[in-house]
Amino acid sequence: MKVSYKWLKDYVDFDLTPQETADALTSTGLEVDSLEEVQSIKGGLQGLFVGKVLTCENHPNSDHLHITTVDLGKGEPQQIVCGAPNVAAGQKVIVADLGCVLYDGEESFTIKKGRLRGVDSFGMICAEDEIGVGTSHDGIIVLPEDAVVGTPAAEYYHLESDWIIEIDITANRADALSHYGVARDLYAWLKQNGYKTSLHRPDCSAFQVDNQNMPIDVEIENTEACKRYACLSIADCEVKESPDWLKNKLSVIGLRPINNIVDITNYVMMAYGQPMHCFDADMVKGHKIIVRTQPEGTEFVTLDGEKHILGERDLSICNAEEPMCIAGVFGGKGSGTYETTKNVVLESAYFHPTWIRKSARRHGLSTDASYRFERGIDPNGVIYALKQAAILIKELAGGKVSMNIKDVYPEPIADFSVDLEYDYVDKLIGKAIGHDTIKNIVTSLEMKIVEERDNGLRLDVPAYRVDVQRPCDVVEDILRIYGYNNVEIGTTLNSTLTIQGEEDHKAKLTNLVSEQLVGCGFNEILNNSLSKSSYYSDLNMNVYTQDSTVKVMNPLSSDLGVMRQTMLFGGLESIVRNVNRKRPNLKFFEVGNTYIYNKDKWTEDSPISAYVQESHIALWLTGKRVQGSWAHADEDSTIYEMKAYVENIFARVGLSAGAVVIKASDNDIFSKGLRYENRGGRILAEVGVLSLKIKKLFGLQSDVYYADINWDAVMKAIRKNKIVFKEISKYPAVSRDLALLVDKNVQFLDIENIAKQCEKKLLKSVELFDVYEGKNLPVGKKSYAVNFILQDDNKTLNDKAIDAIMKKLITQLTGKLNAELR
Repeated sequence: MKVSYKWLKDYVDFDLTPQETADALTSTGLEVDSLEEVQSIKGGLQGLFVGKVLTCENHPNSDHLHITTVDLGKGEPQQIVCGAPNVAAGQKVIVADLGCVLYDGEESFTIKKGRLRGVDSFGMICAEDEIGVGTSHDGIIVLPEDAVVGTPAAEYYHLESDWIIEIDITANRADALSHYGVARDLYAWLKQNGYKTSLHRPDCSAFQVDNQNMPIDVEIENTEACKRYACLSIADCEVKESPDWLKNKLSVIGLRPINNIVDITNYVMMAYGQPMHCFDADMVKGHKIIVRTQPEGTEFVTLDGEKHILGERDLSICNAEEPMCIAGVFGGKGSGTYETTKNVVLESAYFHPTWIRKSARRHGLSTDASYRFERGIDPNGVIYALKQAAILIKELAGGKVSMNIKDVYPEPIADFSVDLEYDYVDKLIGKAIGHDTIKNIVTSLEMKIVEERDNGLRLDVPAYRVDVQRPCDVVEDILRIYGYNNVEIGTTLNSTLTIQGEEDHKAKLTNLVSEQLVGCGFNEILNNSLSKSSYYSDLNMNVYTQDSTVKVMNPLSSDLGVMRQTMLFGGLESIVRNVNRKRPNLKFFEVGNTYIYNKDKWTEDSPISAYVQESHIALWLTGKRVQGSWAHADEDSTIYEMKAYVENIFARVGLSAGAVVIKASDNDIFSKGLRYENRGGRILAEVGVLSLKIKKLFGLQSDVYYADINWDAVMKAIRKNKIVFKEISKYPAVSRDLALLVDKNVQFLDIENIAKQCEKKLLKSVELFDVYEGKNLPVGKKSYAVNFILQDDNKTLNDKAIDAIMKKLITQLTGKLNAELR
């Protein structure tokens, strides 16, 4: 937010320099991002002077140009060629001298010696719009006769520089979204630090109702979304350009002046934090304003000419027949204030922040008004802002207040009551700052001391401080005004000895696995834990369902509406981003949490038991494993590569192959997939090729291989593992191969599981090294060539023992899979 240094001085008395002011605000928690000296007119009118036209003759080679001599009060008059139709000898004018820089929006140009139709020109006589003091381009500026030749234009127009303090307002500090709000904090800081100061703003004594000629009725149908609505009508207004002081106030903070009525509403918003809207009274059909939602599918055209479709969650300000405005967000076409407007209706209201935030996000509209409403404004500042705007309109537009203020406030919003104990303040701050200091700070922040006790205070915190509702919030407010730097660092150091627990072990292994994956060429990614609910509804999956999502109560947008059940979609978004930027060969991994809701576990006594949070490691693989190598032909990534990465992770953390059961996965995110379970049936990991419907959803052409490791389950499986060291076996391993003819529906996984169950002690590995389907095989059959590694750590295996094991393996495979030896 941009704050004017001079504007601040309208509300708080101080003599700090701009830099000292910026430092003071930063110390109160209103962090200043930048401090810049500016002028209300870009360039500060540097190089422009009052001149007098001494002579004016027609140009011999042009029908419209004139050759003038102009006295700038610095010696010899300058010859200037001018094309303005109203230039004449004897005039006092504004002249851009050589070297002067003039601006047209973001464009700029420098006045240099020129030659127009063969005649030299040493400067430029200016029009209003050319130097930024007006909008007219009908001719040059002609000044009064008493203007002094040689006076700098900045001095003639009383142009003064200002300083813009740009503050990074955090989401909880809605109270500081105005000059008066910032002044409140500055006042509290000044008072705490011993400066003589006062806080003040204009009173409303000048407000009065002139007649009752244009009454407007107000009805609030949706009192949840609109807590308070006030309005008044002002007749016989003259819509025109605002005076310089008002235009300068808005221009210096980056707001474009429009007309006096609109500028007043913007001024009140930036001054006091109350967004306002001004309707043309002739658009308020039936002389009635109704605050309500619209039927689903209602078309509405905003002031910028864009069409929007309103629904039952969009609050509208309507007349007796139709909507005129999306409440708190944007006005409707034709309902604003124009040059032809004579009668206006001023609106000042308090809308529920969530309703405004959702409407603004839904329609892609972000305005200064919505920015404030969706963070929470002062519900008790509504009438003050309305009266101040009315006073200014009467002053600058000559209108007459033509009704009493209509204020509909069904359920007044109360201040927040907070009990604050002195001991609690001292404990939280880490220093006893004194009871008087505490009382002085809270009162300077406009908190009321309702009751004072020996051990503390009972406070009423203003309703506009939506971030201060608990004792700890009040302490935070006290400390930021007292000054964090004023809390000394203790001279003693306390430490606590702890024994490493499961979380420490888990973190160590997580880092170990992360380093292993990085060594294998993976890049770690970090995605948002919030996700689109449409992923779970549109894909209609059997594992990740819409009913299982943990929903966010007040989502910032539909893209961040639920907590993720799986890390899959965040990784796919990262893949799409990279593929679209010509990086198709990708290896990603992410460590994070997933969140699932199980409604069957919900109970009134323990509703939290329905929510499950699990730690997972996810891997994504797509594109080519090798590409563009002189030593190796291009090679696509495969599911077997991903399978190896997962099994290497298991091996790295000490999860033995014998503790894992591999099955086919029924998770429909995969077209083909495997599931790793422990002996108790709990899923440790799933690996597979993502299904076509998921690829289509993300617009991906290449196959994507995905692995999801339930890290909590893996940690539990190895919890009782002990590290045991043993010698490398002195005895040789034995390799045996079998060529097995099996049915086409038999997978290698079936062979591997049967072999491991058959021989648990001596069988070290089972590897598939060839698959054949084709000629010379019976219909519906395929051939697997499988390698078995046998080894005894205590002795050399002899042929008899080897043959016995192989015979047992063959018996099991033929009996359970109807396999035949080839």
